[in-house]
Amino acid sequence: MMNQPVTPVELDSKDLPAHCPNDAMPIWSSHPRVFLEFGATGDARCPYCSTVYRLKPGVVPHAH
Repeated sequence: MMNQPVTPVELDSKDLPAHCPNDAMPIWSSHPRVFLEFGATGDARCPYCSTVYRLKPGVVPHAH
């Protein structure tokens, strides 16, 4: 099996706070909802399913 590059799910400010599973994922592939924390790179990875999320350019996550 070849390793294919992972295409990140791009998020806009309206998608924050970000969580996984996201609303586009099928119900059969669900896992407990986790809220994602974005690092300095603007990327986050789900600890359950390894889906990669990326903030669109210019989007800044707000700390609570």
